[in-house]
Order: sequence, then structure tokens, then C-alpha cells
Amino acid sequence: MSFGPPTIGGEHFQKTHRSSSKEISDVPNIASVLKAEISRVARKDARAETQPLKKASSQYRSDIAALKRRVLALEKQLGRVLKSGRKASATEETREGAGSGLRFSAKGLAAQRRRLGLTAAATARLLNVSVQSVYKWEDGKTRPRASQLPAIAKLRKMGKLEAAKILDGLPE
Repeated sequence: MSFGPPTIGGEHFQKTHRSSSKEISDVPNIASVLKAEISRVARKDARAETQPLKKASSQYRSDIAALKRRVLALEKQLGRVLKSGRKASATEETREGAGSGLRFSAKGLAAQRRRLGLTAAATARLLNVSVQSVYKWEDGKTRPRASQLPAIAKLRKMGKLEAAKILDGLPE
């Protein structure tokens, strides 16, 4: 056994013992540790405070994206409605004529004109409209106004001789 200076953990006590001058140098170490711990706790608190805001922000972004998709779908639907609205306006004109009990058929007008042996120009003169109107009615591109339906109905009741007589009496 050796009788030397006391040892702790197999090392010499004097080597591990710190002098008071070294203890002063350890104080900045404690300060930096304390500073690091305060930073960590502050970051943890800040994260806890901002986490609900981040979740809300994310939810708002997804809500906005859903609303944008909905707006696009509604705009497409509006476009379709506007296109069919043009067709509906033609249907409304037909309904106006239907109120008086008169109907119009593009095929029927063309068949009536052929049955009477009339040209489109002669039919236009009888109805007091343009030749272009007669062509568009027969093609189904447009429909006659309600005010023109009685004249078309009268044309349906005419025969060839009556139509020729009326045409001879009209000024050209």
C-alpha cells in the first residue's frame, strides 16, 4: 500500500480540487447554461403559442382553396345556364304565342310554303317580313314574334288560289 496524498477515484486529490481562481472561471459556464435553458423554454413557449395559429392558418388556406374550386364550378354552371338561357328566351317567345293558342313549327312552315307552291320571297310578302326571316324560321335558327303568329296561322288556312290572289293584290 502506498501512503501518499489522499486520492479520489484513483486520481490525486490536488489534481481534481479546484482553486478559487478556477471557480470564478466556471461562473460564465453556469451563465451560458442558464441562458441556453432560458432560450429553450422561451422557444417551447413560443411554439406553444404559435401552434394554434399555424393550425388555423393551414385550415384557412384549405378553406380558401375549397372556395376557389367552388367559385370555378359555379362559374362553369353559370356559363351553362347562360347558354341555355338563350334557348329559354326562344321558349318564352313560344309561350307568349301559346297564350293566344297559336303554335309555330319550323318544319310546318316549310311544308306549308311547299304545299302552296310559294317561294320564300312570296311567303315573306304574305307575312309582311323579310325573306331572311322566313329562311331563319324554317332552319329553326330563330322563332317568329308573338305578333307574327296570327299571320302564320292565317297562312296555314289558305289555299293556293287564295295565296296567289292576295299576292297579286299586294304591292311589290
